[in-house]
Amino acid sequence: MTTATPETAPARPAGGSAAQTEPLLSLRNLRTWFELRRWGFGRAGTVRAVDDVSFDLHAGEAIAIVGESGCGKSTLMKTILGLHMPTEGSVIFEGRDLSTLDSKEMQWYRSQVGYVQQDPFGALPPFMDIRRILGEPLKIHGQMDEAGRQKRIYEVMEEVRLTPVDDILPRFPHMLSGGQQQRVVIARAMLLHPRMIVADEPVSMLDMSVRVEILRLLQGLQRSHNLAVVYITHDLSTVRYFSERIFVMYAGEIVEQAQMDDLLRNPLHPYTSALLAAIADPDPENARVFRDVPPGEPPSLVNPPSGCRFHPRCTHFIEDLCALKTPLDFEPEPDHRARCFLYQD
Repeated sequence: MTTATPETAPARPAGGSAAQTEPLLSLRNLRTWFELRRWGFGRAGTVRAVDDVSFDLHAGEAIAIVGESGCGKSTLMKTILGLHMPTEGSVIFEGRDLSTLDSKEMQWYRSQVGYVQQDPFGALPPFMDIRRILGEPLKIHGQMDEAGRQKRIYEVMEEVRLTPVDDILPRFPHMLSGGQQQRVVIARAMLLHPRMIVADEPVSMLDMSVRVEILRLLQGLQRSHNLAVVYITHDLSTVRYFSERIFVMYAGEIVEQAQMDDLLRNPLHPYTSALLAAIADPDPENARVFRDVPPGEPPSLVNPPSGCRFHPRCTHFIEDLCALKTPLDFEPEPDHRARCFLYQD
């Protein structure tokens, strides 16, 4: 895969620019596979969760990885976080390959990358109050003395608008609303002054009324701290709030990549068109209208289809081509790429 350069939405943040030459994060031909084993019978197959993914991310830039459940985006996220090591390829942060880092260097890396989990209640230890939850990362990384740690906790709590701080700190997670819990998760991700945030479906567990507030909070943090953001989601309706580029993932591969406005206005890959068609329509007149979405389910990553992995579900299937050959990364429009034979010369 090669990289792409970065509907009406809030103003996009200042940040990643094509003029920047040195990326903060680089993925190169990344594969993360897992062996399946039967008890006493050896190998049962290989899960090709991430299969040849490459892109660059610059400081201050926000990208979205979009795809339905089972497409490999969570495994990609965990590989970026260093929770999985690549089977092949590399994850390079500030010029350092993660696979070469020792334990001390990996601790440094994890101080540079904040993680916002999908389920805020599950992400917060129920037996700790908020003061202790936020103090733990600072202690683990040897940050400051007790007075300095308390000062930093107050700073980040006010920044994520968890106020009054003295009222929130003694509480336990179950005593907070879902939106407040997610703000605590975001505060914890920001404690160590990270350069990059990985957000895994950060609003999918929240009420609709709270989602935009959390997305605007993340947008504000990105702008004020020049953060790089990797936003993982299945919902294309939320990416417009702060993503500059979108990577659409299917069956372990990136099948389309473009700047946000270009992709939302003119999707090229049939799978991307299907994702856009599945966005909820607020018009009650359309409640009973069946959407034109592809039939079937995502393929098994143990035994993915030959050729184009989307071809068994594709309404534009080309006989004697899509099932036999793997499509290249075609570029039918400038900086807009799609893995689809519809765009071959």
